[in-house]
Amino acid sequence: MYNIKLTPAGIALALCLVTGSITVRAAEEPYRVPVASDGVQRVAVVGGSYFFKPDHIVVKAGIPVELSVRIEAGLIPHSFTLKLPPDQVAIDSRLGQEPRTFRFTPTVAGRYPFRCPNKLLFLKSHEKKGMTGVLEVVE
Repeated sequence: MYNIKLTPAGIALALCLVTGSITVRAAEEPYRVPVASDGVQRVAVVGGSYFFKPDHIVVKAGIPVELSVRIEAGLIPHSFTLKLPPDQVAIDSRLGQEPRTFRFTPTVAGRYPFRCPNKLLFLKSHEKKGMTGVLEVVE
C-alpha cells in the first residue's frame, strides 16, 4: 500500500493539472474602435498589475483618435509609451487613476507597440512582465 501525503501546494498543483488552469494569459481579441458620430475614434485603456486592457486596439488611418489611459488603484507606478512614425505621435507619460487623454490622427498603417517601460532595480521591467499591447492602424 502507498502512503501518500498531500500538501496544500500538491493539492493546488493537482487541481491545476486536472482543470488545465495553468495557462499563459491569452491575448485578447482585437478591439476595433468605432467611429463616433462626431468622427472621432475613442478608446479607453486601463492598466494594472502588468497588463493593459484592451491590449490590441485597431483604428482607421486618417480618422482622429482620442486615447484615454488610466491605471487601476495600486502601489506600483506605471507609465505608457507609444510611438507612431515621425511627425505623428510620441506618448511617454506617467499614469494615474485619473485618465490621461491623448489626441492624434494616425496616417500610416502598421502595428505600433505600446508598453510600460518602468522597472525596479534588479527586477524585470513591467514590459517583460507582460505590460504591453499594440495599436494597429488599418486603411
